[in-house]
Amino acid sequence: MSKKRPSSPAEVIASRRAAISLRRGYRSLLWRIVVIAAVCWLMFTRVFLLTQAQGNGMFPAVKDGDLVIAFRLQEDYAKNDVVVYTVNGKRRVGRIVARETDVVTLDDSGTLLVNGTVQSGDILYPSYAKGGITYPYTVPEGHVFILGDYRTQTEDSRDHGPIPMENVEAKVITILRRQGI
Repeated sequence: MSKKRPSSPAEVIASRRAAISLRRGYRSLLWRIVVIAAVCWLMFTRVFLLTQAQGNGMFPAVKDGDLVIAFRLQEDYAKNDVVVYTVNGKRRVGRIVARETDVVTLDDSGTLLVNGTVQSGDILYPSYAKGGITYPYTVPEGHVFILGDYRTQTEDSRDHGPIPMENVEAKVITILRRQGI
């Protein structure tokens, strides 16, 4: 079968208008896809951080393999904020326990004190000191002291020292549990 050729000038004009309208529709669709892709790229590279938790350093709050969504535009971090930070080129998740000028003390009983106040919260594991830092320890300006929740099985500020604020990438806003993936 062959296409039916328009027989009158009105049909020719109508078919050309339809073709032009179709091209405009495709251009509009393509433009919208480009804009949506650009907005998504900006959102997930400049505003939000998507990363997968590695290890059980923050167990039970964050488990190995969980998808972590964090907010990059956070300007001020508070104690107990769960953050994504970088140490030696490796991205980690931890909890801020002390900010600049705070005094951190870890004693032999596994108790964490910040500015003389016991910090326990919902942490199930004791906080023992590790080599390299002498306690009581004053957190320097522009740094934070970060610990993992699974205190007996994690590497954190007790191993690496205080974390510079420029290495704190984002504040965790939600965690998506990996369910047998």
